[in-house]
Amino acid sequence: MLIDRKYISELIKLALPIFMGNIGIILINAGDCFVAGRYSTQTLAAISIATAIHATVSMLGVGLLLSVSPLLANIRGAGCKAKKYFYPTLKFALFTSFMLLALTLGYIPLLKYVGYTPELVLEVQKYTYIIAFSSFGMILHVALKEFLQAYEIVFLPNLVMLISVICNIILNFILTFGMFGLPQMGVEGLATATLIARTGCGFFLLGYCLYKFKFENFCDTKYYKQIVKIGFPISMAIVIEFLSFNSMAILLGRISAIYAAAQNIIMTLANMSFMFPLALSNAIAVKVGFSNGARNYSELISYIKNGIAITVGFMCMASLFFATCSRYLAGIFTTDLDLINVIVPVMYIVAAFQISDGLQVAIGGVFKGVKRTKIVMYSNLIAYLLIGVTSGYYCATHFKHHLFAFWAAFSSSSFLLTAILIICLKNMLKKMKKEFST
Repeated sequence: MLIDRKYISELIKLALPIFMGNIGIILINAGDCFVAGRYSTQTLAAISIATAIHATVSMLGVGLLLSVSPLLANIRGAGCKAKKYFYPTLKFALFTSFMLLALTLGYIPLLKYVGYTPELVLEVQKYTYIIAFSSFGMILHVALKEFLQAYEIVFLPNLVMLISVICNIILNFILTFGMFGLPQMGVEGLATATLIARTGCGFFLLGYCLYKFKFENFCDTKYYKQIVKIGFPISMAIVIEFLSFNSMAILLGRISAIYAAAQNIIMTLANMSFMFPLALSNAIAVKVGFSNGARNYSELISYIKNGIAITVGFMCMASLFFATCSRYLAGIFTTDLDLINVIVPVMYIVAAFQISDGLQVAIGGVFKGVKRTKIVMYSNLIAYLLIGVTSGYYCATHFKHHLFAFWAAFSSSSFLLTAILIICLKNMLKKMKKEFST
């Protein structure tokens, strides 16, 4: 039987709070877009380009830490204590934050060589410089959220993220437009609001963990190696995906700022629906990881089948919603009719590949849970970077409707990626069944 209420209930119970937190992450960017679009199209284009670049760089660190919850779930499933890995996780997060900060500050001077107008480059640089220092709060929150997620403590860390979203939107208006006697800061106000929201989010969660638990000072270099071994392929897979999608905001911004702005809004909308299968992927990774550690094949396969069933059902509804409400959704972020007319046709293509997009990330959660993540990295490399970006960029630069042409070509890579992962999953499960039976 494919659908089982027990497994459906357990996965949704774990995934829903994670989904709230994921939506919070997207809403921070959506809040920036909403306010920037009402400030000026130039500012919206600037943060679109800056966010596209910084998000791709940030995923190098975030992806590494996404290995924490499935790794600790495997340890718990094997009957071992996992709480002692708190301080090693914290130290790894701190090191990662410094690396991201240095990397971000390092590429800021290079932005003037990308080919944008001097005015646009200046705004992108201003935004990026401030947002660079939000790496500490962002990485700290991800690390601690992943640690708690391994224990299926998911409500509080994701509630904190939603509260930070509200704070971010309020601060966006106050700092960008200059309210309550404060000066009008424009793009720097948007960046400062995000910096405050992310930092507060991370340090609140740190305070909660230190208050709630008694952690022992423990060091295990093997744990760091495991994080990198499992997390590096995850990190690279996410970076490839982000680079593939965000490259269009970067490249087409050279043709016209309106394409960078349109791509940012489209990605914000697409990412909002993507957050549920991503949350479910995290839940699948934890449940499958625990079952894998306990060597329980029956439980493992049940979580996989039911997780995929939930994903397909949700993304079918998302696809219908995007297809029927595209103009209304675009109008939430901007009143610029030219910008809306660029966005709406693309949303029909976004609607078409919702199911494959959700399915591939759900299957990716399975590979995380069993600690076999290299296949996800290689599949993303082939489907998105080698095929998707090259064909998408070719179509975008050789056809009149640049952004539409890119998405029309690029969406096929999502179907290819899903097909590769399904084949690999079937082969892996056959081998695991034999291994677990011996």
